[in-house]
Amino acid sequence: MRVHDPSIKIPRAVDRWFEHPSGADELVLRNLLLQHRAARLAELNADLKKQWDRLNNAETALKNKPTKKASEDQRIATAKIEALEKRRPLFEHWLPTRLDDRIFPLQYAPIVLMVDGKPVLRLARYHCRQNGKPATIDREKDGLYNARRDNITRFWRNEFGNTHALMLVTSFFENVDQGGRNAVLHFTPQPAETMLIACVYSVWKDPAGGRDLLSFAAVTDDPPPEVAAAGHDRIIINLGDAAAKRWLSPEGRTTAELQAILDDRQRPFYAHEVMAA
Repeated sequence: MRVHDPSIKIPRAVDRWFEHPSGADELVLRNLLLQHRAARLAELNADLKKQWDRLNNAETALKNKPTKKASEDQRIATAKIEALEKRRPLFEHWLPTRLDDRIFPLQYAPIVLMVDGKPVLRLARYHCRQNGKPATIDREKDGLYNARRDNITRFWRNEFGNTHALMLVTSFFENVDQGGRNAVLHFTPQPAETMLIACVYSVWKDPAGGRDLLSFAAVTDDPPPEVAAAGHDRIIINLGDAAAKRWLSPEGRTTAELQAILDDRQRPFYAHEVMAA
């Protein structure tokens, strides 16, 4: 799908699963991935040429007759060339980068859900578009990657108790206000562990007959003291092993039972570092 629709974003860590294919199916995926990379690299090179032309024209103009426009074109073109060159390695090789494992809203990420009684891994978009809602809801409600527990029996009533999933992560990031400036905090459980994050998902059916969209949201709740003290008012729910298994099989469970599952969570200390400000 991504070969034909470059708006689909998938973390490079998932791409690297197929660096060394095992079997014919994985080889097909690897070749499609390389086709996607080649198309993105061609777009990047076209953008680079455009910016180099802009920079050269601006520098020529500045030599002949300095103007505000030429100066601004020089500044913008230089910044864009630098940004594009930083992106080039993403499409030229398999080497990991620090952002490969990050999952951002509207990107696709691997989740675990039950299919015919068995847990399977699926790529799903991290921003849940509920079935029956118009596609425009993606723009109208920009926080649909977050299924607040205090709203889960209302807004998320069709998913809660029906379509549950898990997202496996080792840490998480939050934007917080620090003295009027945004800061990105990186939270890591102590001791380190793989967190089993409670999620809900939906399969959106395109009324125009297009492809289905599998998307999900992480269930969030009030934060523990150390997260609240850092300036954030929510936290993803990190389930224990037994609770995670029950969460994946919600059929026949009462609302009270499902809420009790969400209470059966891991409670490590979440240390944090400031990533950007």
